[in-house]
Amino acid sequence: MNTRRDIEFSEEQQQLLEIAENFCRDKSPVAAVRTQIEVEDGFDTGIWKEMADLGWLGIAIPEEFGGSGLGMGEVVTIAEPLGRNLLATPFEATTLAAQLILDAGTDAQKSDWLPRIAEGSITALALSEEHGDWDLNHVTCEAVKNGDTLTLSGTKTLVTDAKRAEIILASVKLGGKTALVLIDRSALADSALTRETVIDETRRSFRISLDGVSVPAANVLNAAKTQSALARHHKLSCLLLSAEACGGTAACLNETLEYLTTRRQFDRFIGSYQSLKHTAVDILTGMEAARSFLYHAATVIEEEDGETAVRMAKAQSSEIFSWAGDRAIQFHGGFGFTYECDAQLYRRRAMWNTNQHGDAVYHRKRLAELLLD
Repeated sequence: MNTRRDIEFSEEQQQLLEIAENFCRDKSPVAAVRTQIEVEDGFDTGIWKEMADLGWLGIAIPEEFGGSGLGMGEVVTIAEPLGRNLLATPFEATTLAAQLILDAGTDAQKSDWLPRIAEGSITALALSEEHGDWDLNHVTCEAVKNGDTLTLSGTKTLVTDAKRAEIILASVKLGGKTALVLIDRSALADSALTRETVIDETRRSFRISLDGVSVPAANVLNAAKTQSALARHHKLSCLLLSAEACGGTAACLNETLEYLTTRRQFDRFIGSYQSLKHTAVDILTGMEAARSFLYHAATVIEEEDGETAVRMAKAQSSEIFSWAGDRAIQFHGGFGFTYECDAQLYRRRAMWNTNQHGDAVYHRKRLAELLLD
């Protein structure tokens, strides 16, 4: 039986990709990226509102909850240009939080929270802890139920855009099992948030203390669906990270080629030297391989072989993005090691991206288990 699957690219995806490419290019030139690094929030709220008005936050939310009813394949076409232009927004976390609610929320939770997200309510994901384990079930934060209220404790780390979030979706241990709980940002005092220093300066990451925080017990997502929701969340996170990495690799390559074709040495453009040409071609072929893996994964993400496809995409895209960023710095010579060189912005993003939800080694190890099972 022939089980080969072609990469499908729908008309909606093509239109979204073109719109997103133009939008991100216009809104996020490198000069604007550097300006936002110095801004406390780290992103432009005006741009975020425009993204909400374009309907991007509801792309994969069903129409009954205020969304467009499309899929994560369409979301990928937004994430790739965002990564290519280093446009920092809460898009990824907000989109993924909506999918967790969709997968594990009760009917009342979906009706209450999803329309708010589709309209632009910033949502933060608090799933990481100090141990740094990529296993989403390794949770030390706890929740104790007292009647209709939950009292939380513990510390979450790497919670992006938590200061501006209206909703925080956190993982805790409840009755010895992993649970997901929705927290209204107003339930957290400002003192509960501590800004973290992370390698990617375009990100705003926070440590959150949940000690003493109380939330209604009705804010806990359906326990029977939590495990399957977290498993899907891991796949979807890897998919969007792969899209960002593919976009970032393309930007690294463009940055490198521009320098190779304008910088002269010994009366020759340095791009004419064979060793530099070969490396540029290697980056290009690696990037195209990553994009092939990415769009194949976007096509089959909800199918049986979706996990295999997305792990391949994450491994390849993480590796080539990191290498492209490193080569971009090296090819700029001494200038490449200065803060003024834009190449370092992409290298920083690559280092952040690679270490979210597993690096290439992590995913290849699990690929071996899947393929040899």
